[in-house]
Amino acid sequence: MAKELIRLVDCCMSYDDTQVLDHINLYINDREFLTLLGPSGCGKTTTLRIIGGFTTPTSGKVLFDGQEISSLPPHLRQVNTVFQRYALFPHLNVFENVAFGLRIPRREEINGKKKKVKLPEEEIRRRVLEMLEVVSLKGFEERHVGELSGGQQQRVAIARALVNRPKVLLLDEPLGALDLRLRKDMQSELKRIQQQMGITFIYVTHDQEEALAMSDTIVVMDQGRIQQIGTPEDVYNEPKNAFVADFIGESNILDGIMHQDYVVEFFNRKFKCLDKGFAPMEPVDVVIRPEDVDIVPVEEGQLRGTVTAVTFKGVHYDTIVDFKGYKWLIQTTDYHPVGREIGIVLNPDDIHIMHKSSYSGMFGDYSSYSEEYDEINDPTYVEDGEEAGYEE
Repeated sequence: MAKELIRLVDCCMSYDDTQVLDHINLYINDREFLTLLGPSGCGKTTTLRIIGGFTTPTSGKVLFDGQEISSLPPHLRQVNTVFQRYALFPHLNVFENVAFGLRIPRREEINGKKKKVKLPEEEIRRRVLEMLEVVSLKGFEERHVGELSGGQQQRVAIARALVNRPKVLLLDEPLGALDLRLRKDMQSELKRIQQQMGITFIYVTHDQEEALAMSDTIVVMDQGRIQQIGTPEDVYNEPKNAFVADFIGESNILDGIMHQDYVVEFFNRKFKCLDKGFAPMEPVDVVIRPEDVDIVPVEEGQLRGTVTAVTFKGVHYDTIVDFKGYKWLIQTTDYHPVGREIGIVLNPDDIHIMHKSSYSGMFGDYSSYSEEYDEINDPTYVEDGEEAGYEE
């Protein structure tokens, strides 16, 4: 069973009259890769800073291995941080950048007296070379940081943070400055390093693909609150509300009515689903992922609509389809031209039901992708009342 390492208890954070964190309760296990995910201003970096000791919460407690550390300064916590700006020393080579923290004398109690103790030079060299091998920079000791690529500089920053052997590494959007290909490569490297070192990583990002690729646990945040905690699979396949469904991947989010367990209605048609526990005739949000929709000939479809836009994405086509004035995004490997009428089929496990929330009605309509975009923004435009059909 996983051992709990960090716990935030009812943490709030306010700046003047603005509440940044609203009663955050969260625990993090030893050797876990946990990601704080959300849009700018959601409170994820503030949460990270509270764990690191750079910010003291307005109220609430921070526990580390069962001991409260809310007022403990950063240098006394068993935590190190890698920031988006790596803050490497340009006048030092790679070896000296990594060794920097090891050369700072530590205070230790010897015979009842606190004394400053320096690590032997042999110990420093052994640990630096060991860490450079972990981050795949063996042989780069004499290079100056200005001679390194962005990805290599990031590895130096990670090695410098890990060489002090913290129990927790905090990473605040460390891949943000890298190009797409390098960012994807570094995702795999970070996960490998975390598993090899066997320590806890707490990672902050607004990129849901990064979160899905690396994390053991994802914490989705918005407006200073935790919206959902779960594995990447759980958060993607079982979102708790419309915000999570929209932020993690693409989603078609519809208004529905839960008639009974395993039966939901939307677009005036009843569908079988796998959800239960809702009140009879309860209004719900219905989530359908774009990749789960099967396109079939019109006469075979449960619903039918008209293709209004197609975008080639390399592996698949993003196809916008108008169903009775509501735009769906469908991802398919088959090309369906604009103007074609199509049918779709939904299996029970393609449909996910959520309770209504404050986010209901805010997401899921892909009108902005369609050819009608200019018409939507034209105040003189009036629909002629003709609707894309669908089968009852």
